[in-house]
Formats: sequence, structure tokens, C-alpha cells
Amino acid sequence: MTNLKYLDNLNKSQKEAVLCITGPLLIVAGAGSGKTRVLTSRIAHILNENKAFPNQILSVTFTNKAAREMQNRVSKILNNQEVGLPWLGTFHSICAKILRRHAKAVNLNQNFTIIDQDDQLRLIKSICNAENIDIKKISPNFIISLINKWKNFGWYPENVALKKSENLERNLLKIYKIYQSKLTDLNACDFGDLILHCVSIFEKNQDINEMYSKNFKYILVDEYQDTNFIQSKWLKLLTKNHDNICCVGDDDQSIYSWRGAEIKNFLEFDKIYNNTKIIRLEENYRSSQNILNVASELISNNENRLGKKLNSNQSQGELINLNCFKNGKEEAISISKVLENQISKKYSFNNVAILVRAIFQTREFEERFLKIGLPYRILGGVKFYERSEIKDCIAYLRIIYQNKDDLAFERIVNVPKRSIGGTSFKMISEYAKKNGLPLENSAKNLISLNKIKPKTKIGLSNFLNFLEKWRNDYFNKKIDHVKLLQIILDESGYSLSLKNKKDLENENRLENIKELLNAMKEFDNLESFLEHVSLATSVDNDWDGEKVNLMTMHASKGLEFDVVFLPGWEEGLFPHQKSIDEKGQNGLEEERRLAYVGITRSKHEVYISFSLNRFYQGDWIDSISSRFVDELPEKYIKKINNYEREEEEIFEFNQDLENEQDVYRSPGWLRYQKRLK
Repeated sequence: MTNLKYLDNLNKSQKEAVLCITGPLLIVAGAGSGKTRVLTSRIAHILNENKAFPNQILSVTFTNKAAREMQNRVSKILNNQEVGLPWLGTFHSICAKILRRHAKAVNLNQNFTIIDQDDQLRLIKSICNAENIDIKKISPNFIISLINKWKNFGWYPENVALKKSENLERNLLKIYKIYQSKLTDLNACDFGDLILHCVSIFEKNQDINEMYSKNFKYILVDEYQDTNFIQSKWLKLLTKNHDNICCVGDDDQSIYSWRGAEIKNFLEFDKIYNNTKIIRLEENYRSSQNILNVASELISNNENRLGKKLNSNQSQGELINLNCFKNGKEEAISISKVLENQISKKYSFNNVAILVRAIFQTREFEERFLKIGLPYRILGGVKFYERSEIKDCIAYLRIIYQNKDDLAFERIVNVPKRSIGGTSFKMISEYAKKNGLPLENSAKNLISLNKIKPKTKIGLSNFLNFLEKWRNDYFNKKIDHVKLLQIILDESGYSLSLKNKKDLENENRLENIKELLNAMKEFDNLESFLEHVSLATSVDNDWDGEKVNLMTMHASKGLEFDVVFLPGWEEGLFPHQKSIDEKGQNGLEEERRLAYVGITRSKHEVYISFSLNRFYQGDWIDSISSRFVDELPEKYIKKINNYEREEEEIFEFNQDLENEQDVYRSPGWLRYQKRLK
């Protein structure tokens, strides 16, 4: 190969990282510092210098998209030569390739099937059914997440280590044993098995381990801060003969511990690999210096980090805006005005993002944007009124309001489970069609004719009786529509079914339902609310054109925007109380890393805000600004007071006067005033 100019466009640190190809190397790559360029240039350099053949380079990414991008970039660097890199891919794709070759070592055939999450779910449900485990009380998704966690730790069923207090986990261990045995019988494995089986093969078959560790002269790993225990172990086993491993990542962007990521892998890299060299990429090509200064000072409060200081190649830029609002609704209104009156004149909406800590927070913004006709899209999630649990609640309300709403009836007749299966519903549907009846009336008639099976009859009768009772509650007893939904969720068992399924997905669903109850309070009656929902869901879902991006901070990682809004910086919400309760100081530091990720998504402008009063977890609370707000450096912050202190509002929010002066005494307000001085 001819000498190339792939080093010319690299800064000093980047060039050092590319040229240092001997021994273990950890590249601490700050946000926007060009880590992909370094990785691809490094591969090109190894090939150009004839240090290895393409099949002797193992390059691991976390997504197929990242792998394709790296492949294309390497080819471009090498004068558009088609360079085949057979061992460039995700952890799972590479391990699947290895496993196909050595399947017999783990009692599988070479043509084994890789099952997806849906297949996992069906298999777990069938096992639970056979073992008489009530899936209404223990979610199959929870069992799957537990099994995945054990596999991330490198545990087969016989290796699972449990604490005395983990009684639930101990009871579910037998499910794991049966599940793993079934997979073997089916000649199948799940995604967790791909890595676990490879590690097992390497540990039990030294000759196989030796063959691969000799072959891979160079190993490169992207996003190393997101690796879990078993991935780290797999990499270590592959460096037995050559220790030329280069891992790239940013410990300050480690935000996926809930998915099994171990920041310890990154922080203790030099303990895992002797004679490690550490290179820091600190020149940022994305954000203004003010943005980087704020992000750097905020993250410096974390103790568990290697440390770096980002410097921008851009201008100093705008100060970070810090805003205080009366409540979440005013926060959404104000941000929408800024978007319409300021941002739209300078930037494309496609390059503007609103990043929230919890997905339920999008509701306030969606409501406001729909009202004023501001286009938006939800990235990494579903629009509020299109979320399954919200549609379930709406369906319950629709069938109460109008008993001929067959679509609503069909959706919730067996939600939660009432033993009303497909065969029974088909009978109800056919009878309704034949006799020109609504589904509800059809079901009543079939019960009276004794055409429904006994077990189904019990569940269906209870459901129909509840419908009559709830209609009486609303139309005769004049129970308001908010209370009505609370009664429905309670008496139907819907809330309990979510509470019993102890996983993150169902916790989010409960939060969304609480936010729905908050939304309903803004309407005088059920009719007006249902009309609002119908109009909201009829909006064109076309993704084309200029649209503001709404997403969680987790979903924003790896993305960049011209302008970023970060609302809801309040204690309990951000940092999230659950994270602190479950993981203590480690949880707090991960939340702070999430704040760092949110801020560094922006190129030019950042708007951080909090509210003094927010409807959260089903109730109005006096909010206290996030501790992260206090950690923002004063000299890079522009403080804005958006709270109009009108006399009538003083009493509404239970805020007293002090010494005849219009002085607010809510904790959030007092705390914010100190920062304004």
C-alpha cells in the first residue's frame, strides 16, 4: 500500500492515538472529540504499515450502524479501496460467527437459531404456565431481564450467586434452569448466550482460545464505557497472545448501568491490562467553549472518573440559559415561545432537541405543540397518546361514555387478562355482526343464552358488570372523570397488574398513567377530554419536514443538535430519586453523567430550566431545583426570571408574605433567588 495522508487532519493527541499501536491503549475520548476518526485512522494505519492482514484485526462496536460507518471510513481513508474487515461488527455478531464454528462445544448444532425478544417472551410464558407461575404477579419481561442480568455477569444457572435476601430471585432460578435446557433442546440461543457461550468455549477449550488470540494481532473496541462484565472477560481472553488492545470511550458518558454496563471496566482498564498507556482526546469539534466549561465543571463533582478538560475549536459562544418557572405547563409554554420567536429564525427545527429525564415529561410539550401547531417528533419512543397504557385507559373511558364503541371494547375486554381468548371473542364478534348489535350487547346476550364457557363467563360477566357500575358512577353519581379513571384502574385490576410486574417498562407505564390523570384535570368533563384526545391523535405523523425533536437524555447519546432544551431539573426528577435510592452515590454520579451527556449534545445554545411546582407521581409537589443547578458555574450562566409574581397566585401556591413585602417562601423559589443575586 502507498503512504497516505490520513494523519494530516488529526490533532496532536489524535495522531498519537493512531500511531501508538503496541500494547494496551485506553483512549479517553471526550464528547465530540473525533473518536470515530481516530479508530478508523488507526485501522487504516495498521493496514498501511503492513502490521496485520484485515482478518487479523478485531474491531468491536455496539451497533451495526457504527460498524458500517467504520467500514466505509476505512475504505475511504485507503483511497476508496474495498477493504474486507471480516471481524468488524458488534459483540453479538462476532460472537455468533465464532459460535457457529464451535457450536458442539456447548451442545448446539452449527445451524442453531438465535431467538429474539418475542421468542424469549413466548418461551418464558410457556414455562411459567407449565410451572403454575402466575404471570399477572410476576412479569415474564422481569424474568427475562433477570436472566439477561445473570448472563451479563457470566452466570449459567449452576453458577448464579444470590444473597440470602434475594428470595424472589431464588424462586425464579428454576425458571432459568428450565429455560436454558429448553434452548438446548430447541438448538437455539438468545443474545446473552452468544457471548456467554463463547467465553465458556474459550475457558474450557484452550486450543480454541489460543487459535483466536493468536490470530487477532490487534483489537479495537468502541464505546468501551458501555461494556458489561462478560464482554470485558471475553476481550481479556482474546488478548492472551497479543496485548495490542485499544479501547475508546468516555467514562463521563457511562449512563447505561441499568442495561448491565460496568463503568469499572473503564476506570480499572490499567489494572486489567498491564503497562496501559492512556491518551486523552480533549479537543472538541462540536460545542462552544461555554457549553464545554459548564459541562466540565458539572462533571468534575464526580469522584469516580479519570478526568479530562475539553477545549473547543469553536468560539466562546452563548452563555447557558437558566430558567425558573411556576409549573411544568408554564415551562412548556415558555419554551414553545422561544422556539417560535427566536430559535426558528436561526436554526432548523430538525436540529433542535428537548431532552427530558423521564418519558412522561413529553406530555406537557406535546399538548402545547399540538395546541399552537408546532411540529414535533418523538425519538426513541412513542407519542404520549399513542402509548399502549394510555390507549388502554382511553379505551376504558370511551366504552363508558359510549357503549357502542366496539373498537374500545375489543381493546380492553381482556386487559388485564380475564380468560377471554380469541375463540370467545370471535364468537362475540360474529354474533354481533349477525344480529346487528354492539359487541357489549352481543356479549350480554351470549351469556344469557349460556353460550360462553364457564371460565370465560366469569371473567366476561365481571367485566360487563363493572362497565355498568362505572357508567352509574359517572352519569348518575356524577363522579368526575379523573376520579372515574382512578376507580376503573383500581377495580379492573389494571394498576395492580402493572405494579406486580416489577420492571422498568411497567414503572414507566405507571408514571405515564399518572401524567394522564394530570392532563385530564385540565378538562371540565369526560366529553371534552375525549374530544381533545381524538384531535391530538389525528395529527399527521409524517416525519418529513421541520420538526422539533423530543426524547429522553438516554436516547440522545451519540446525537448532536444546534440547540438543546433541558427542562425539569428538579430534585427527585433529576437526579431521579429511584436511581439514588437503589444505587446511592453511584446512582447520583450516573445521573450527573446523564446531565453531562445532555449538555454536550448541543453545538451552540443550551436552555436549562426547572419549575417551582410540578405534578409528579400523582400529586402536586413544591419542587426544589436540582443540586445540579447549584453545580453550574456562575460565570457561564445567564439567569432568567420567568415567574410573574401576581398577587392572586401567592395564595394559590400557598406561599406566604414576609414583612409586608412580596417575598416568596417556597424552597425552590428561595433557592433560585440566591442564584439571581
